[in-house]
Amino acid sequence: MAEVTGTAPSETAPSETARTETARTVILTVDDDPGVSRAIARDLRRHYGSGYRIVRAESGESALEALHELKLRGDLVAVILADYRMPQMNGIEFLEQALGVYPGARRVLLTAYADTNAAIDAINVVDLDHYLLKPWDPPEEKLYPVLDDLLAAWRSSDYRPVPATKVVGHRWSARSSDVREFLARNQVPYRWYSRDEPEGQRLLRAAGADGQRLPVVITPGGTVLIEPAAPDLAAHVGLATTPTAEFYDLVVIGGGPAGLGAALYGASEGLRTVLVERSATGGQAGQSSRIENYLGFPDGVSGAQLTDRARRQAGRFGAEILTAREVTGLEVNGAARVVRFSDGTAIAAHSVILATGVSYRQLRAPGCDDLTGCGVYYGSSLTEAAACLEQDVYIVGGANSAGQAAMYLARGAKSVTLLVRGESLAASMSHYLIQQIEEAPNITVRPRTVVEAAHGDGHLEQLTLRDVASGATELVDTQWMFVFIGAAPLTGWLDGTVLRDEHGFILAGPDLTPDGRPPAEWELDRPPYHLETNIPGVFVAGDARAQSAKRVASAVGEGAMAVMLVHRYLEQS
Repeated sequence: MAEVTGTAPSETAPSETARTETARTVILTVDDDPGVSRAIARDLRRHYGSGYRIVRAESGESALEALHELKLRGDLVAVILADYRMPQMNGIEFLEQALGVYPGARRVLLTAYADTNAAIDAINVVDLDHYLLKPWDPPEEKLYPVLDDLLAAWRSSDYRPVPATKVVGHRWSARSSDVREFLARNQVPYRWYSRDEPEGQRLLRAAGADGQRLPVVITPGGTVLIEPAAPDLAAHVGLATTPTAEFYDLVVIGGGPAGLGAALYGASEGLRTVLVERSATGGQAGQSSRIENYLGFPDGVSGAQLTDRARRQAGRFGAEILTAREVTGLEVNGAARVVRFSDGTAIAAHSVILATGVSYRQLRAPGCDDLTGCGVYYGSSLTEAAACLEQDVYIVGGANSAGQAAMYLARGAKSVTLLVRGESLAASMSHYLIQQIEEAPNITVRPRTVVEAAHGDGHLEQLTLRDVASGATELVDTQWMFVFIGAAPLTGWLDGTVLRDEHGFILAGPDLTPDGRPPAEWELDRPPYHLETNIPGVFVAGDARAQSAKRVASAVGEGAMAVMLVHRYLEQS
């Protein structure tokens, strides 16, 4: 059992210390003689306790367990002192294994006079920094000067703390890509480690994982998550996933610009508001590398920046934001509107705003499904942009989102090719983006071209392209394809409840009364409000609404307008 000490004389286990004490760099000592072990810890605590945590162990096995726990928590270990004569695992054997966990820690062997030859031999085995003869009285002369020099050398080295959340994965692991995107879009700092790199291997060993199931996520508290589902991951990295109440004035479903706008205005106007998002706030706009035509940002703003500001602003007014919660049902229970989650739980409210947005349509060409997340990506997937350096990248689509991604990826890619089914970009892309693309030397636009098939063993390697006019095909080499081919509304869960058009977009207001009469199930004397669905008190805002403008500014405006109509509904209910 390893123990930790700080400035206080009492000793507590490492996991307890992690919760109660500010993290400090560790000095670890291991000796199988309890009396000697306590004496070493006492001397170390007396001189270094104010600046370092002292971890004490009485066997090599327990010391290794302590090192693995420290590694998972992201703590730094500066010096390791190990007794040579220990049963089961001697000091040299222990230091050899410790080297694989903390290669930068300075290593000291504690020896008796008779063991000095073994200590000298250990210099070559474990790159020993020093050996100390026991006893070392007085420590002021024989112990502290040695450790002072070793600590100074360690501080001048390049072993610095890394962001708390660690992700160990593989470049072509679809789930690894999903986890990285989830953390990045939710503004959770993390550090990526490849399974094939030495530090990735050390983290896998510390986590007790063989690397066959990826990714492995190590949370700030040292919890190991293997292939975590989004709700589990969200809960462990500090995102709110559980509502604080059972009943609200307003439930907003969807965290894109419309949903964030509705949550902001609802909370700021005194409504008890909760926003429920299945993945990450921002929606498609949040994935945009650059939005240059949004009012008030003359130099442009990234989708992530805009989303982060909106989320913080809504939170400041008291809006509750739940992440990684999938809504599967909407029911009417008298005056209450009940929102059901995929885990069987539910919340209720006086009113609901549907701001579920849209998702990119899937490319149905053979091979694309199997390679999704392994070279084929939907949306910008900005976490993959760094890996596209000096690579040939293909983008499918001709709308603004495709153009913004092309401009962003062109900064580092060798080439970017836009594949457009139509005759040109003019019909679907803003003029300012078309001009930028024409001026970019490494961007090529190929009109009348579609992807016929994607090929690769474990990851994308080639694409078959087809000219829609001539029918001619061409095989091109690439490891990167980003797809932006139109949007499908995320409204399937509303079947049988909320009226939608033939494409799945939600009907509201005037679209419900084309002949001047409300829907058959409408029971109120008044017609539906402008953004109100066929269920009184349930409104829609943003891209999920039929005939919406599909622009960030209009989505935010509809979110604000929906809240105004919620107030009107509540006043008359």
